[in-house]
Amino acid sequence: MTHYRGRTPTGAPILRDRADVVAYAAYRMPATTSAVSAALGELAARLPGWSPASQLDVGGGTGAAVWAVAGVWPGERHVTVLDWAGPALELGRELADGGAGPRGTAWEKERLGPGLELPAAELVTISYVLNELTEEARDAVVDAAAATGGAVVLVEPGTPDGYLRMRRARDRLTGAGMRVLAPCPHSGACPLEPGADWCHFAARVSRSSLHRRVKGGELPYEDEKFSYVAAVPAGWETPGAAPGRIVRRPQQRKGQVLLDVCEPAGEVRRATVTKRTKDAYRAARDAEWGDTWPPAPDAAAPATPPGTAAPGGPAAGDAGAPE
Repeated sequence: MTHYRGRTPTGAPILRDRADVVAYAAYRMPATTSAVSAALGELAARLPGWSPASQLDVGGGTGAAVWAVAGVWPGERHVTVLDWAGPALELGRELADGGAGPRGTAWEKERLGPGLELPAAELVTISYVLNELTEEARDAVVDAAAATGGAVVLVEPGTPDGYLRMRRARDRLTGAGMRVLAPCPHSGACPLEPGADWCHFAARVSRSSLHRRVKGGELPYEDEKFSYVAAVPAGWETPGAAPGRIVRRPQQRKGQVLLDVCEPAGEVRRATVTKRTKDAYRAARDAEWGDTWPPAPDAAAPATPPGTAAPGGPAAGDAGAPE
């Protein structure tokens, strides 16, 4: 699992044989699925009432993102997984066909790099694969995803290097005219200083007894750190656009809560919420790293699927920081 932290791209599939693939499925697939599920959940919150009719999972390997999508948006859809590692595709097909997974998925071998052309899809997922690619290949994959006409969700490890890959990919998505919906409340330049802060969040992963044995751990859970971006074409309606994002763990002090919030204006601001504002203070005490802020009202936004007219006002940017 050395390549997971990803400083040196391999230019070739990391999962080269059956042993590699089985080890990955036992060691990494649960965490990958949880991280992708968390990112997809944020996209779903920003697009209330929408469910993708098709998914294209680029570099999907054993299908972690396919399982994640099925968990966020249950129901039938056309799904295609593309990967350049044949053994990973074979195990992914076995897992889906042998369990309660999404059956009927197409598992296709495809080299990821310059010249890549992708079919149209309503949702494109690219998770934990950019670290395997050279910079040229990464750019080609992201550009091809942006050209599909659908929503694009990218997930990478929550490391400084993973964030830098995500930041570059995000810039290419916005450069192609896409709008960022999560985690960022804007599509402008990321306000974080590279090398000082990095955009990342955490997903709680339940560990089975097998998972604990494989990882040599005792706790029944682990926290998977990840960086991500979810973007949609500029013409999609987005009734659930985020007002702001808490990008560090809230700090509770006597009578106050300190929140670092990435705001729609494109800057990170320290918000101090005191007991004098009773409702806000109560919400701030319950707020967690990665939540939107101010919190959403109790009344849900009307369910409006993406349409052809772009809404008024700005959208998009970046958020995140170390714990």
